[in-house]
Amino acid sequence: MNPFEMIKNLGGLQSQLKETQEKIATLKATGSSGGNMVQVTINGKFEMTDIKLDPICVDNRDVAMLQDLIIAAHHAACESMQET
Repeated sequence: MNPFEMIKNLGGLQSQLKETQEKIATLKATGSSGGNMVQVTINGKFEMTDIKLDPICVDNRDVAMLQDLIIAAHHAACESMQET
């Protein structure tokens, strides 16, 4: 590939990169754990945008379990986004 052609097309490449980044930001993936007791949704930037908790899993005597479920759901959402 001719480096001068790449330089000429730099503006077009930048435009394509910006479009791709915008499309990625609109992607969503949801992961769940504990039989859907915890659901986490992330965007294409891997930012958590939503979390849903089944009231049954909110037990102040077992906060550690809830924390583990949230982490597992987030991990599942990240795996799903990576596949996308």
